[in-house]
Amino acid sequence: MATTKPSSDASLAGHAPQQRMVDLLRTLAPAEGMTDAPLEGVKFLRANHPMPRRPVMYEPSIVIVCQGRKRGYLGGHSYIYDAQQYLVLSVPLPFECETEASVDEPFLGISIRVDLTMVAELLMLLNETHGAVDSEPRGIYSTPLDQPLSDAVLRLLEALVSPVDARILAPSIVREICYRVLTGVQGDAIRAALTHQHHFGRIAKALRRIHTEYEGNLDVETLARESGMSLAVFHAQFKTVTSTSPMQYVKTTRLHHARLLMVQDGLNASAAAARVGYESASQFSREFKRLFGLSPVDEVKRMRGTLAPVAPPVQRPAPARKYVTTN
Repeated sequence: MATTKPSSDASLAGHAPQQRMVDLLRTLAPAEGMTDAPLEGVKFLRANHPMPRRPVMYEPSIVIVCQGRKRGYLGGHSYIYDAQQYLVLSVPLPFECETEASVDEPFLGISIRVDLTMVAELLMLLNETHGAVDSEPRGIYSTPLDQPLSDAVLRLLEALVSPVDARILAPSIVREICYRVLTGVQGDAIRAALTHQHHFGRIAKALRRIHTEYEGNLDVETLARESGMSLAVFHAQFKTVTSTSPMQYVKTTRLHHARLLMVQDGLNASAAAARVGYESASQFSREFKRLFGLSPVDEVKRMRGTLAPVAPPVQRPAPARKYVTTN
């Protein structure tokens, strides 16, 4: 009798912050797809309908879900990220994911790009308490969301509602979130991505180069040599991290970038193919349909129907692109 009320109150107390995050994200992410936050490197995610399993590519990022659920698939493993578990990617990875959402309870989340410069600064401060990485980490983790990290995410969303708070307070909260992740069990992967003592760190360096120079002629021999590995070891370690071969990874990266160019910048298929390094438009169309299941024209129609634009597309220069993220 008397014991049920404290339990109910505790449940309500725990529910209130979660509901506040949902309410904030409904405002901050008014349209489906990805909405840029007023802070570089932060995006809001929303889906009003379930989405079947589709190819995606995520940049190195921390993805915290406040409502709904996604399930990612990579190399025979599945990763659930929802209100109880968040996702960490220490390297840019193409994988597949499906989304659980509805009009009444849309999928709502926030993605924070992993700033390797910030991470390096934090690691210098953590040097006295963190030793070398003991084992080869993975590139993707799904981890239980603890209270300190949840509290920081709520404060970040509160700050992003106000332009002044977003400019002054939000950067330090993002830094705190990165710190919380680095000191968690999955922090080893991000630490290893900055070092070259382990195979993982060397592959991470190769992945960063691929995402910087995907338009050019990338050959596996050069990537292996620059990573300090034999060709056979490079192939094996690359597949361990990404679950695919180096050249298939390059191809997938180009196709994801091309899709973004068509959806956001309005390029046609031929122009997008040339921009990302394809010499043959017909080969591009074949490989695009093989990956996404639709022709370039039909996939753009699908994306524009699902991902309503929140701002006019911005024309970007061809060189020096940042990592692509497709949701």
